[in-house]
Formats: sequence, structure tokens, C-alpha cells
Amino acid sequence: VQLQASGGGLVQAGASLRLSCAASGRTFGMGWFRQAPGKEREFVAVITWSGNNPSYADSVKGRFTISRDNAKNTVTLQMDSLKPEDTAVYYCAAGFNAGTAATGYHYWGQGTEVTVSS
Repeated sequence: VQLQASGGGLVQAGASLRLSCAASGRTFGMGWFRQAPGKEREFVAVITWSGNNPSYADSVKGRFTISRDNAKNTVTLQMDSLKPEDTAVYYCAAGFNAGTAATGYHYWGQGTEVTVSS
């Protein structure tokens, strides 16, 4: 399965962005991670195949929303009320044991850059 992420860009604090990830085939759990300059990759959000009970990192809870369209093999991350600390390269991922740990994912997209200015 190949994953293609898109939708990143440069925005001001408080703005919104919508990231999309298109999969070349059927996926199971899908998630988003991010990596800021000089920092380790961190979990952002995950959603199961059914779309029930999405999970979020505390730092984005209430501001980000993950959703998926299984008919189109896509997952999106709606990011509202963006903060400068959200600046990072965002990666979508898919796996059979998708959760908060990167080790649960088997497939990774190439990343899309998000920059939030203050």
C-alpha cells in the first residue's frame, strides 16, 4: 500500500488546514504523526477502519479531527485553531495494529509540511 499525503502549507496562528492522505489500496487503522525540527516523531491522531472512537494526542484534542472515507481509501486531518507549536512535517500511516505507537504502522506516506506563523 502506498500513501500520498497532501494539504500542508504556511498559515498564521488561529487558521485552519486540512490534510489528506490517499491510499493505493485498502487499509486498516490509519493515523497521523508529526515531526518538528530537532524533535522525535510524535503521534497526532488515529482512526480505525470503522471510524469509531478516534484517538488524539492531548496537544491537539479539541482542535484536530480525523476522519476517513473507506470508499475512496482516504483519511483526512482537519486542523483548526492552529498554533506555532503545530509546525512540523505531518505523516500519514496505516497498519494492522494502528495506535499511538509508530511501531504499529506498516505503511508511511512521504510527509507534508505545515508551518504556523505567530
